[in-house]
Amino acid sequence: MSIAKEDKKEQSRLVHAYLIAYNAIQTIGWSFLLYQLALYYLMPKEKSLYETVKCTVIIFQNAAILEVFHAFLRIVSSNPIVTVQQIASRVILVCGVLMVTQASRETIGLPLALFAWSVTEVIRYANYTFTLLGLVPYFIKWLRYSTFIILYPIGVTGELLCLYAAQFEIQKTGLWTVQMPNSLNFIFNYRHFLILTMLMYIPLFPQLYLHMFTLRRKVLGGQTTVKKQR
Repeated sequence: MSIAKEDKKEQSRLVHAYLIAYNAIQTIGWSFLLYQLALYYLMPKEKSLYETVKCTVIIFQNAAILEVFHAFLRIVSSNPIVTVQQIASRVILVCGVLMVTQASRETIGLPLALFAWSVTEVIRYANYTFTLLGLVPYFIKWLRYSTFIILYPIGVTGELLCLYAAQFEIQKTGLWTVQMPNSLNFIFNYRHFLILTMLMYIPLFPQLYLHMFTLRRKVLGGQTTVKKQR
């Protein structure tokens, strides 16, 4: 075997090991978030729900940005555009809404989103980890391509409720809003940006939801093609 082929094989092994480690760590992280969520409601504390889970959700949701690079670098078979669409809304919600507005943390949308996200991600990352190891149990695969039917609408409802609450607060505070005149002749209204984000759910959610049904038919319907990443 040539040195080039040997190097390529070694690279492939390293990438494979990296993907196993990434998905396993994400499985553990989202499992911990689900544990925190359950514990919060079983044994209520003085801290708010957001204060209880904020570090976990910030770390592991933002870690999902790596999946965009995985897709664009073609180390996984995911569609890069679909991956961006799936991850962008959550990152905006965590970093651009929950971290900076109080109203979004007090709406019922937060526990709805956290519940849907954590259950979905535990199943999804566990499925990827087992698939990469070559021993995925069928029940994990079935959960991966079935629970989204209920969890996606719950998650989207929670996200929209958080965004809806946040835009009212931002209307009052003017957070991240740039008014004219200024030296750059630039204007930006963050409330309008969040409203636009909410409106984007109208075309994008059905597209992503139907995409998951397509994957479900491929994977559970007896076809041999299995995507290792979303």
